[in-house]
Amino acid sequence: MKKIKAAIVGYGNIGHYVLEALQVAPDFEIAGIVRRSGADQKPKELADYLVTKEISELGPVDVAILCTPTRQVEAYAKACLALGIHTVDSFDIHTGIVDLRRSLQAVALEHQAVSVISAGWDPGSDSVVRTLLEAIAPKGVTYTNFGPGMSMGHTVAVKAIDGVQAALSMTIPTGTSIHRRMVYIELKEGYDFDAVAAAIKQDPYFVHDETHVKQVPSVDALLDMGHGVNLTRKGVSGKTQNQLFEFNMRINNPALTAQILVCAARASMKQRPGCYTMIELPVIDLLPGDREEWIAHLV
Repeated sequence: MKKIKAAIVGYGNIGHYVLEALQVAPDFEIAGIVRRSGADQKPKELADYLVTKEISELGPVDVAILCTPTRQVEAYAKACLALGIHTVDSFDIHTGIVDLRRSLQAVALEHQAVSVISAGWDPGSDSVVRTLLEAIAPKGVTYTNFGPGMSMGHTVAVKAIDGVQAALSMTIPTGTSIHRRMVYIELKEGYDFDAVAAAIKQDPYFVHDETHVKQVPSVDALLDMGHGVNLTRKGVSGKTQNQLFEFNMRINNPALTAQILVCAARASMKQRPGCYTMIELPVIDLLPGDREEWIAHLV
């Protein structure tokens, strides 16, 4: 089997778990890791891998797995696509997905590459579940309730607010797809808490939700990577009422995101040039190995 050469771009929580997922994937080879600091202060788990500041320094790369903050995804994806390298990311601003898809579609087509966007668990694998439920109950309503748990995207957004030393954003479901955001911060010296809290609440990640900001002496004392989702659809199949479907999971947030990114990276190698969301990918393309063997096993 010819192995897929994958580069990890960014090495935070998700990048760490992507490394682990790639290490056990039978069809991948790790081309290297791209970090802002390059090989400086190289973690011991990266000792056997090439670490650089630029993806162009890694040699041949088939696909770049972008483990960067959401707001940096577009720039990193365009840079990689311009080199003819496929990209996958876990962009998680739901209202920005269509615009990102249009933007990266043009670059991917120009350079005959593939980009798979928003390939986390929501948006991502949950989007696939919602699509299936919409198909089998075309009339109805779907509720997606997250948590309780740590939201990585929201936490990263808080850390970027001026005056925040450390942060944790927890998502608390209140039902019917409505959520409360509990934000815990350590404040940098010399900053006003009320001003920082107001800036957090005005950020697009938080502006549409009930958000509570609390100052704490230690964010690390509160940190838990656990998360989850309850997804429910009540609807109509044909003319038959009261069809009810429910999907639940409890997860380690970055570990699941990483596994889905690796699956999407695999699928990217089987698509025509362009930009895709996960609901546009054949689900069998997420799996390694022989297609007929999976059909025999799963169907």
